[in-house]
Amino acid sequence: MGIITHKSYRYILCATATLFLVVYYVKLQLLSNSSASMSKHTLEYFLNKGTIQRNDAADIEWFHATNSKSKLTEALRSSAQMIEADVLLRGRDPEEPIMAHPPENDSDINLQDWLKEVVKSDKGIKLDFKSLTAVSPSMILLQEVRDQLQGPVWINADILPGPGGKAIPLDPQVFLKQASLRSDDVLSLGWTTGWDANVDNLGYSWEMVHQMENLCRSLKQPVTFPVRAALLPVSFSQLQWLLEQSKTYSLTVWTGRDDVFKVEELLPYRQNFSKTRIYYDLLESQMTQFKRLPSFS
Repeated sequence: MGIITHKSYRYILCATATLFLVVYYVKLQLLSNSSASMSKHTLEYFLNKGTIQRNDAADIEWFHATNSKSKLTEALRSSAQMIEADVLLRGRDPEEPIMAHPPENDSDINLQDWLKEVVKSDKGIKLDFKSLTAVSPSMILLQEVRDQLQGPVWINADILPGPGGKAIPLDPQVFLKQASLRSDDVLSLGWTTGWDANVDNLGYSWEMVHQMENLCRSLKQPVTFPVRAALLPVSFSQLQWLLEQSKTYSLTVWTGRDDVFKVEELLPYRQNFSKTRIYYDLLESQMTQFKRLPSFS
């Protein structure tokens, strides 16, 4: 009887240990899957959500200048996957991060309230910083809701002077130091640019892309470079070289409302680079025309 009891006891111990290991393994898998889901890139996130049907960055829709309560409501109800807004420090008391684009220096919504609404959705966000003074307090507010945010987080600033640029870029070293991010956030780092219909506009020079790459090579986050569509035809070699420096680099093609260019001029980028590495932040009419081109797909 004692032997049977002893064997039973050993059996119970083994069964308990096995059950513990199974539970522990399952927990590890859940944590691993959770971690993996947090580290997925922008396209993977929206593919898994079912809001895009293919691994093509051209299918990501953007909602621009979401700098007011009414615009934010409109953006959250829209089909856009990514919501873009501008952040600066209010020009009067209380001095706090608000959603506004210069020359505006006030808004009916601050960043804290803006984020409170966004966390109720599964959309991604792109915060475009217009001043260094807004970065540090904005990062504090962002960290407070990080566990509630479902979608990708992009942090944008123009940190270098670019072709035709007249605005003063943010100091790159200070910006990168203050922008405390997770490893799966996307840094959107650009050049100040300009465009004039009456002159021959220069493109992104070799000096510009080399300077940008020097700043980005040690970064842990994926980096996208916002580039002006009207300047792309004369910048292909330079931007091709830039993308070749890291698999974590991508381009985000954008346009000014008064810029003039032919959408066909964007095809060499789509044809020569992976479709996962070129985002298109263009006017709706331009994207419609672009997608109708026979060579688009």
